[in-house]
Amino acid sequence: DKDGNLKWAAESSNLVVNVGLQDMNTKYFTGSSYSATWYLGLITGPGVTTSATDTMASHGFTEFTGYSQSTRVTCSFGSATSANPSVISNSSSPAAFSITSTGTIGGAFLTTSNTKGGTTGTLFSAADFQSPGDRNVASGDTLNVTYTFSLDAV
Repeated sequence: DKDGNLKWAAESSNLVVNVGLQDMNTKYFTGSSYSATWYLGLITGPGVTTSATDTMASHGFTEFTGYSQSTRVTCSFGSATSANPSVISNSSSPAAFSITSTGTIGGAFLTTSNTKGGTTGTLFSAADFQSPGDRNVASGDTLNVTYTFSLDAV
């Protein structure tokens, strides 16, 4: 919150959507054009609906844009681990959203577009905050989002 007190911490699974899977396979296995820049966006709750068929142009959620950054926040990944599973995250530099309006956050998403409220770019994944569920934010709060992705050999 605005006073530096932790309001909540939660962990939710991400749904890697179909276009995200296709994008990863195309870029890695066929060497097509690649962007190493990813952005995190916030989803307004309640009633978050994510689906494997979601894209940035067509999805079942509403983006929360009540934060001071002029664009979606960059997700700065560290190095991937070499274990099975191989894990990559932005835990050393969580995406910090400076909240400017009261609202309910119901999830987050990862995309290639930094346009706040935009509908272009590739949607890689989206998460509905299942437990503890939707959370209220207020002006002055800072919401830190850590994104972790793992690939398993099984």
